[in-house]
Amino acid sequence: MTPRLLPTAAITDPRLRMKAIGLMVLATICFAGLDATAKCLVTVKAVPVLQVTWLRFVGHIVFSASALWPFAFKPSLRSKKPLVQIIRSLIMIGTTGFNFVALQYLQLDQTVTIFFLAPLLVALLAGPLLHEWVGWHRMVAIVAGFLGVLLVMHPGIGTLHWAMLIALVATLGYALYNLSTRYLAAFDPPEVTQTYTPLAGAIVLMPFALAVWTPPESLTVWLLLASLGFWGGLGHWLLILAHRIAPASVLAPFIYLGLIWMSFAGYLVFDQVPTWWTLSGAAIVILSGLYLFARERKVLGAKAVGPASDIATQ
Repeated sequence: MTPRLLPTAAITDPRLRMKAIGLMVLATICFAGLDATAKCLVTVKAVPVLQVTWLRFVGHIVFSASALWPFAFKPSLRSKKPLVQIIRSLIMIGTTGFNFVALQYLQLDQTVTIFFLAPLLVALLAGPLLHEWVGWHRMVAIVAGFLGVLLVMHPGIGTLHWAMLIALVATLGYALYNLSTRYLAAFDPPEVTQTYTPLAGAIVLMPFALAVWTPPESLTVWLLLASLGFWGGLGHWLLILAHRIAPASVLAPFIYLGLIWMSFAGYLVFDQVPTWWTLSGAAIVILSGLYLFARERKVLGAKAVGPASDIATQ
């Protein structure tokens, strides 16, 4: 299993790094737009979650077919690991659905803070699933991240909303989705992986979505539903472009800009302001994630300039 490596220029050229960071920032804005739109549809417009989730994948296909396939890449289902591709797609379907359910009851800043736990879960699960074990430095960061999420949820002090547990399940699903993506990168090009995800979501969810279908009450609702595919499709494509020209360790910290965009959207659209519990917990989770990324960059740098070191000992 040989991983796909970035060209040397992509690692050393500061202009390419800045371009990649810009793409990453735009991707986080798109994902904030996706969650804010979904929350508006399921809470304000009372559109069923299954319908919103299905149209998110259908819209992704429409966006890809009209904006990406003619110019950027050709769709393909020729996978060397089709079963893993299908499992990965099913995980994404469940993650999206659980996330949209949580958005019905939680503020945008709360859900995104819980989602910030995903990189820490990826590091934790990479050991048993991919044999990429972490050492005590990164284990401390992972434990601190969990404590930060507990601060957001503050069980035993305030009222623990059950939707926070749903958000945690969605976060676990997203971590597994990322791990399967990392695994598949050694076998399939991005075009194949990008084809499977929306196609599986559209096919699997179609009967369930049609069973609960509620006709949109206005042109505004239709436009909001149509925009789901734009936000999701464009966000994922920008993410792919960013990772093609810069290492993940450079881009990962910019994921946390999502808290700014989510908080802004929550205030602008829903008149919601982050609580001190959320801000305090987010600070701990973000600092834990940044420390994890710093350790990763240090290990990669040491491997690049000296003898190979055991990542598990870091």
